[in-house]
Amino acid sequence: MAERMERGMAGKIAGKTAKRMDTGSGKESRKAVDGDKDRAKDSKHKVRDGEGKTGVGKSGKRFAEDGDALSKQRSGEKRRDGSLPRERKGTDGLSAPKKQDGRGLSAGYRREDSKRGGSYGGRGTRRSNSICPVLNLCGGCQLLDMEYAKQLDFKQKQVEELLKGLCPVKPIIGMKDPFHYRNKVHAVFDRDKKGNIISGIYEENTHHVVPVEKCLIENQKADEIIGTIRGMLKSFKIRTYDEDTGFGLLRHVLIRKGFSTGEIMVVLVTASPVFPSKNNFVKALREKHPEITTIVQNINGRGTSMVLGDKEHVLYGKGYIVDELCGCRFRISSKSFYQVNSVQTEILYEKALSLSGLTGRELVVDAYCGIGTIGIIASKAAGKVIGVELNQDAVRDAVNNAKMNGIDNIRFYCNDAGRFLVNMAEQGEKADVVIMDPPRSGSTEEFMDAVGKLGAGKVVYVSCNPETLARDVRYMKKLGYRAVEAWPVDMFPGTVHVETVVLLSKLNTKQHIEVELNLDELDLTSAESKATYEEIKTYVLEHTGLKVSHLYIAQVKQKYGIIERENYNKPKSVNSRQPKCPSEKEAAITEALKHFGMI
Repeated sequence: MAERMERGMAGKIAGKTAKRMDTGSGKESRKAVDGDKDRAKDSKHKVRDGEGKTGVGKSGKRFAEDGDALSKQRSGEKRRDGSLPRERKGTDGLSAPKKQDGRGLSAGYRREDSKRGGSYGGRGTRRSNSICPVLNLCGGCQLLDMEYAKQLDFKQKQVEELLKGLCPVKPIIGMKDPFHYRNKVHAVFDRDKKGNIISGIYEENTHHVVPVEKCLIENQKADEIIGTIRGMLKSFKIRTYDEDTGFGLLRHVLIRKGFSTGEIMVVLVTASPVFPSKNNFVKALREKHPEITTIVQNINGRGTSMVLGDKEHVLYGKGYIVDELCGCRFRISSKSFYQVNSVQTEILYEKALSLSGLTGRELVVDAYCGIGTIGIIASKAAGKVIGVELNQDAVRDAVNNAKMNGIDNIRFYCNDAGRFLVNMAEQGEKADVVIMDPPRSGSTEEFMDAVGKLGAGKVVYVSCNPETLARDVRYMKKLGYRAVEAWPVDMFPGTVHVETVVLLSKLNTKQHIEVELNLDELDLTSAESKATYEEIKTYVLEHTGLKVSHLYIAQVKQKYGIIERENYNKPKSVNSRQPKCPSEKEAAITEALKHFGMI
């Protein structure tokens, strides 16, 4: 399979539509049709100028939703709450799953309560007594004041409700310590009304900066470094950037920390490439924090609220950090997409690979592969792995990561995942396992149709939005895939967001047909729908060696109050004489009823 794939993919598909990033030579072959486009193309983001939906920005200034501006962003930057900038759902800033009738599923949390300092519908403490002083203004940690056990229960019920009737949902996997888990921290810099330098986050749905010195979900060392930088600006006479006037230098500071390696990257986002006394500034910062391994200046001179610009200069170190995940090492730059919760990411990926059941012979397609994390980890147990990603910078990182780990059975292609799989199917190629990790908007019908045509026996779907997950699972069902089980993983404690990994298995159409039965029309009781008489008889025989009749089963059912259908295994008259079920067989039948959940 792997050898055939190498010939077919390299010769036909890569030559037709995709730019292949070869892990052996690192040379690029042909450009992708849309290789330089970010997969956030159709998303929206707030900027001060442009057309689109308007809102109120800093100091009352209007700002707009500019989809084109965000389409140029390559960073995959996630919000403080775990969502991407393009992913904020609706006007309330939340993305909790909804019921089919459109009403919010998360009835336990009401945003209007946060504005009034109210409760979580009786599920948590009052926000006026919040453990976070800016919780009402931030909007990122909607569940922070809720007991962690209740947070997990809240998310479990969300996933169960949305996947109801589709597949069983396993118990959610939470964190032992649900605080300070974010390895990536972003702070925007500004001045308050008194002219004091502040750093923090944008108030929800505005460009007003809320000062934050410490955050309960952010890495503590990152917060400490940001505080140091804030204190250094005055002595170095560095002005913070003003969105209204366009004057000033420092706009943002981004910190990334390797969970396993401890390496730290500091990204100084400036409005101009001119950085007065930058060498002395870097030296002073390193003296205060010798643990910093690299410092990068990112230039963003655009009138936009996107954090990172296109140009960068390395001021100190190698310009990136390295972290370890599931036994593999990964190179992380300022723009790399890398999960912000390393502890839970290992759990999520290990669960995904466990569900894939790799034996060392399979051809695996890692769709929406990013910097190649899942694919590289999977390559150890697979015959061959193909990674597909639209973001060109991410693909370059993926190629470097494969080289760093000495992986030679993986190839990366810069292309739209759906289009790439369609071309694979058209060339008659097959895949054994498809691992898909789409954005919050979910997958596309084109992509899922291509998965079906590839004939993949297993699909492992990693989702950050259970609402779109449920939609896609329903569509995959039409293509002959059965959802086997779902595992929620709490990647973002304190927020409403939850990751879920689902295993979908391809049904053999020659052996299976879809039949929809209405149990009410068949006149089955709820108890009878759980197990038939024949199933009960078989269970008793296999476990006890006893043969029992329908009559004996009916008698035991009646004893436990299980309603039988009219005239089914009942005497013709009240006075009719019937043999009584022996105690030994009654005990065996009772055990069977318990096994099938009927009593």
